[in-house]
Amino acid sequence: MDKKLNGKAVVKWLSENIIIVLIVLASIFVSTQNKNFLSQNNIRNLLSNTAVRFIIACGVSGCLITKGTDLSAGRVAGLAACLSGILMQKADYSSRFYPNMPELPLILVLLIVMAICGAIGAINGSVIAFLKVPPFIATLGMQTLVYGICLVYTGAIPIGGLRTDYTGLATGYIGTRMLSNLTIIAIVVGLIMWFLYNKTRYGKYMYAIGGNENAAEVAGINVNKSKIKIYMLAGLLYGLTGFLVCAKSGGCSVNTAQGWELEAIAGCTIGGVSVNGGVGTIPGILVGVLVFEVLKIVLQFLGVESSYTYIAQGLVIIIAVALDLRKYLAKK
Repeated sequence: MDKKLNGKAVVKWLSENIIIVLIVLASIFVSTQNKNFLSQNNIRNLLSNTAVRFIIACGVSGCLITKGTDLSAGRVAGLAACLSGILMQKADYSSRFYPNMPELPLILVLLIVMAICGAIGAINGSVIAFLKVPPFIATLGMQTLVYGICLVYTGAIPIGGLRTDYTGLATGYIGTRMLSNLTIIAIVVGLIMWFLYNKTRYGKYMYAIGGNENAAEVAGINVNKSKIKIYMLAGLLYGLTGFLVCAKSGGCSVNTAQGWELEAIAGCTIGGVSVNGGVGTIPGILVGVLVFEVLKIVLQFLGVESSYTYIAQGLVIIIAVALDLRKYLAKK
């Protein structure tokens, strides 16, 4: 009897995590065909790419857990990247955006960028909480608004000439050649988010709102205030993401981080965050983002044209959400 139950449990787990299983199997196959797949350089690049996308996914996760979403994430991160790039240009760079501005401390620029993005997140949360605009519509509107502001502000001109202390933040390593500064920063962010989600009222209220918003309100939770906090924290994380992405790339443009909100949603969903709210963990999000990044590398090693990789990623997003909905309906 126990064996049958265990067998059913295994089949159920496999069906619910089929995307992870298939990508792991594909990775094993590719690693047997190409030794460079498991090379130190490839793994290091995988970890660095996962790091920045994990940070933006942490921001999106809170919105999803409360039965919301944030389609402005990528554009806000792109704005953050452009602001960071402009404020971190070399003093002697010929095409400097602000020729007479003195070089600002790196930490000050980070705080300025995160504050602006946090304010955008707070506006998202306020529109959703007080005006009762559905999160999909509110953040879609903000996505377009932020992109327009970024276009006007930068003139759609690529931004370069960045200071070495800034770019070195993303390309440097702490103690080992495997873990970059980006990876260490992502680990710290992950630990802070885990603490917030599991050990504070912020996390308890967030899960309660996602589980049953009406019941949470009856229980005395200030739902509107909590939503504003959740979207504001998401904005802060988008700001950090943009700051790091610009440093990592050595430059940026208005199209930096375009579409990253969909990758973040996919990573969250693959990692167990339910679009129906109330469910999701930070370790699960990390696994989901990592798996999604591995998928990209697997497709590259298999020689799939870049145009077709978007098709594969789109299918993964659809399947991940469909599986999540199936689990939700099964529970009902």
